[in-house]
Amino acid sequence: MSKLHIRKGDMVLVIAGKDNYKIKGKTPHKVLKVLVDKQRAIVEGVNIVSKSTKPSAKYPQGGIIKQEAPIHISNLMLVDPKSGEPTRVSIKHEGKNVIRISKKSGEEIK
Repeated sequence: MSKLHIRKGDMVLVIAGKDNYKIKGKTPHKVLKVLVDKQRAIVEGVNIVSKSTKPSAKYPQGGIIKQEAPIHISNLMLVDPKSGEPTRVSIKHEGKNVIRISKKSGEEIK
């Protein structure tokens, strides 16, 4: 299994995808969850789909619910926390730890 350049809580820009005409390159969005085995991420406010639900304890009315669907990691670009610009990521190994480094600023991404 490969390491991914995006983690939960990162700010990312959408560079391609289904909703790219609305949100491509506009504002950074927060990563809510990363699905490592499928190489996908759920990003806040991106790739919204409508889901039909039956009435339950959580949703007593049931009906149609809007929620985020996963988007492929290759369609996302990490935003450098220092400069606020999109950047590529290099990975450095220190023992068992994996450190992500911004290609633009050369600083560590936490």
